Amino acid sequence: MLIQKMRRLIKGKNGQGMTEYIIIVALIAIAAIGIYTLFGKQIREVVGAISGQLGGETDDAAAIVDTEDQRDKDVTVQDFEN
Repeated sequence: MLIQKMRRLIKGKNGQGMTEYIIIVALIAIAAIGIYTLFGKQIREVVGAISGQLGGETDDAAAIVDTEDQRDKDVTVQDFEN
């Protein structure tokens, strides 16, 4: 009985579906590692600044100053460079 179930699993499409899901998860993991490798420093800095703000930090490096000049200013990609 157990041997018959194993044969059905190997020959059946259930195993194929699981294999496809594993491949998709592996590709997503590889993409996430690549993105983190490229943007890791920026991600850490942004997450650190956010956690500092939530924690009540008032350090100039972590603080976001909200002035009328900044509210009216057009934001470009260069504003987010280090």
